[in-house]
Amino acid sequence: MPADTEGVSRLLARSYRALLAPDYDPALLRDVLPLIGQANPRLLNCGTYFVAEQGERILAAGGWTDVTPHGRPGQPGVGHIRHVATDPDIARRGIGARLMARVLRSAAAAGMDDLRCQSTLTAAPFYESLGFTSLGRIDVRFPTGALFPAIQMRRVSG
Repeated sequence: MPADTEGVSRLLARSYRALLAPDYDPALLRDVLPLIGQANPRLLNCGTYFVAEQGERILAAGGWTDVTPHGRPGQPGVGHIRHVATDPDIARRGIGARLMARVLRSAAAAGMDDLRCQSTLTAAPFYESLGFTSLGRIDVRFPTGALFPAIQMRRVSG
Protein backbone atom coordinates (compact mmCIF):
# COMPACT_ATOMS: atom_id res chain seq x y z
CA MET A 1 0.00 0.00 0.00
CA PRO A 2 1.16 3.56 -0.51
CA ALA A 3 1.27 3.98 3.27
CA ASP A 4 4.10 1.43 3.32
CA THR A 5 6.38 3.47 1.03
CA GLU A 6 8.65 4.79 3.79
CA GLY A 7 8.88 1.44 5.60
CA VAL A 8 9.60 -0.51 2.41
CA SER A 9 12.24 2.05 1.38
CA ARG A 10 13.92 1.72 4.79
CA LEU A 11 13.86 -2.07 4.45
CA LEU A 12 15.28 -2.04 0.91
CA ALA A 13 18.10 0.34 1.81
CA ARG A 14 19.06 -1.61 4.97
CA SER A 15 18.79 -4.99 3.30
CA TYR A 16 20.69 -4.20 0.14
CA ARG A 17 23.41 -2.22 1.93
CA ALA A 18 24.13 -5.08 4.35
CA LEU A 19 23.40 -8.22 2.36
CA LEU A 20 24.91 -7.22 -1.00
CA ALA A 21 28.20 -5.93 0.46
CA PRO A 22 30.05 -9.29 0.32
CA ASP A 23 29.30 -9.76 -3.40
CA TYR A 24 29.58 -6.26 -4.89
CA ASP A 25 32.22 -3.58 -5.12
CA PRO A 26 31.61 -0.75 -2.61
CA ALA A 27 31.83 1.92 -5.34
CA LEU A 28 29.15 0.16 -7.39
CA LEU A 29 26.88 -0.11 -4.36
CA ARG A 30 27.33 3.62 -3.67
CA ASP A 31 26.13 4.28 -7.24
CA VAL A 32 23.12 1.96 -7.25
CA LEU A 33 21.84 1.92 -3.66
CA PRO A 34 20.08 5.29 -4.02
CA LEU A 35 18.18 3.79 -6.96
CA ILE A 36 17.40 0.26 -5.76
CA GLY A 37 16.91 1.30 -2.15
CA GLN A 38 13.69 3.19 -2.84
CA ALA A 39 10.22 1.66 -2.94
CA ASN A 40 8.60 1.81 -6.36
CA PRO A 41 5.12 3.38 -5.98
CA ARG A 42 3.80 1.41 -8.98
CA LEU A 43 4.80 -1.84 -7.28
CA LEU A 44 3.23 -0.82 -4.00
CA ASN A 45 -0.05 -0.13 -5.83
CA CYS A 46 -0.09 -3.17 -8.13
CA GLY A 47 -1.89 -5.57 -5.76
CA THR A 48 0.78 -8.26 -6.14
CA TYR A 49 3.46 -6.76 -3.89
CA PHE A 50 3.48 -8.02 -0.32
CA VAL A 51 5.10 -7.26 3.02
CA ALA A 52 5.76 -9.36 6.10
CA GLU A 53 5.59 -7.25 9.19
CA GLN A 54 5.84 -7.46 12.93
CA GLY A 55 3.96 -4.61 14.54
CA GLU A 56 4.99 -1.50 12.60
CA ARG A 57 8.27 -3.02 11.38
CA ILE A 58 8.46 -4.41 7.83
CA LEU A 59 10.60 -7.55 7.89
CA ALA A 60 10.42 -8.55 4.23
CA ALA A 61 8.87 -7.33 1.01
CA GLY A 62 8.51 -8.49 -2.56
CA GLY A 63 6.09 -9.33 -5.30
CA TRP A 64 5.49 -9.98 -8.95
CA THR A 65 4.11 -8.16 -11.96
CA ASP A 66 3.12 -9.07 -15.49
CA VAL A 67 5.19 -6.08 -16.64
CA THR A 68 8.94 -6.48 -17.16
CA PRO A 69 11.36 -4.77 -14.77
CA HIS A 70 11.99 -2.29 -17.60
CA GLY A 71 8.31 -1.31 -17.76
CA ARG A 72 7.44 -3.12 -20.98
CA PRO A 73 4.27 -5.19 -21.27
CA GLY A 74 4.95 -8.82 -20.51
CA GLN A 75 3.95 -11.97 -22.34
CA PRO A 76 0.81 -13.92 -21.38
CA GLY A 77 1.53 -16.32 -18.51
CA VAL A 78 4.93 -14.77 -17.75
CA GLY A 79 5.42 -12.99 -14.43
CA HIS A 80 8.39 -11.05 -13.11
CA ILE A 81 9.57 -11.25 -9.50
CA ARG A 82 10.20 -7.72 -8.27
CA HIS A 83 12.11 -5.88 -5.53
CA VAL A 84 12.43 -8.66 -2.94
CA ALA A 85 14.26 -7.93 0.31
CA THR A 86 14.54 -9.20 3.86
CA ASP A 87 15.68 -7.26 6.91
CA PRO A 88 19.32 -8.23 7.48
CA ASP A 89 18.65 -8.75 11.19
CA ILE A 90 16.33 -11.68 10.42
CA ALA A 91 17.83 -12.97 7.15
CA ARG A 92 18.02 -16.74 6.73
CA ARG A 93 15.29 -17.42 9.28
CA GLY A 94 12.49 -18.32 6.86
CA ILE A 95 10.61 -15.00 6.69
CA GLY A 96 11.73 -14.33 3.11
CA ALA A 97 10.80 -17.88 2.09
CA ARG A 98 7.33 -17.50 3.61
CA LEU A 99 6.87 -14.17 1.86
CA MET A 100 7.95 -15.73 -1.44
CA ALA A 101 5.52 -18.63 -0.90
CA ARG A 102 2.77 -15.98 -0.81
CA VAL A 103 4.17 -14.32 -3.94
CA LEU A 104 4.33 -17.66 -5.79
CA ARG A 105 0.74 -18.56 -4.79
CA SER A 106 -0.48 -15.17 -6.01
CA ALA A 107 1.33 -15.53 -9.33
CA ALA A 108 0.02 -19.09 -9.82
CA ALA A 109 -3.54 -17.99 -9.05
CA ALA A 110 -3.22 -15.38 -11.80
CA GLY A 111 -2.05 -18.01 -14.30
CA MET A 112 1.63 -17.09 -14.23
CA ASP A 113 3.28 -20.45 -14.84
CA ASP A 114 6.57 -18.94 -16.03
CA LEU A 115 8.29 -16.63 -13.56
CA ARG A 116 11.41 -14.61 -14.33
CA CYS A 117 13.76 -12.92 -11.92
CA GLN A 118 16.80 -10.69 -12.22
CA SER A 119 18.54 -11.91 -9.08
CA THR A 120 21.43 -10.28 -7.32
CA LEU A 121 24.51 -12.48 -7.06
CA THR A 122 23.74 -12.69 -3.34
CA ALA A 123 20.16 -13.93 -3.72
CA ALA A 124 20.71 -16.59 -6.41
CA PRO A 125 20.97 -19.49 -3.91
CA PHE A 126 17.74 -18.30 -2.26
CA TYR A 127 15.88 -18.35 -5.57
CA GLU A 128 17.38 -21.73 -6.45
CA SER A 129 15.93 -23.07 -3.19
CA LEU A 130 12.52 -21.92 -4.47
CA GLY A 131 12.84 -23.83 -7.74
CA PHE A 132 14.34 -21.12 -9.95
CA THR A 133 17.17 -22.05 -12.31
CA SER A 134 19.91 -19.82 -13.61
CA LEU A 135 19.77 -18.76 -17.25
CA GLY A 136 23.14 -17.02 -16.91
CA ARG A 137 24.78 -13.82 -15.81
CA ILE A 138 23.56 -10.48 -17.04
CA ASP A 139 24.47 -6.85 -16.46
CA VAL A 140 21.62 -4.56 -15.49
CA ARG A 141 22.30 -1.04 -16.76
CA PHE A 142 21.17 1.80 -14.50
CA PRO A 143 20.31 5.32 -15.68
CA THR A 144 23.62 6.46 -14.17
CA GLY A 145 25.43 4.15 -16.61
CA ALA A 146 26.43 1.73 -13.86
CA LEU A 147 26.42 -1.93 -14.85
CA PHE A 148 25.15 -4.16 -12.05
CA PRO A 149 26.03 -7.88 -12.30
CA ALA A 150 22.97 -10.09 -11.83
CA ILE A 151 21.67 -13.52 -12.73
CA GLN A 152 18.66 -14.05 -14.96
CA MET A 153 16.57 -16.79 -13.36
CA ARG A 154 13.42 -18.67 -14.31
CA ARG A 155 10.87 -20.92 -12.62
CA VAL A 156 8.38 -22.85 -14.71
CA SER A 157 5.51 -24.66 -13.02
CA GLY A 158 3.07 -27.20 -14.31
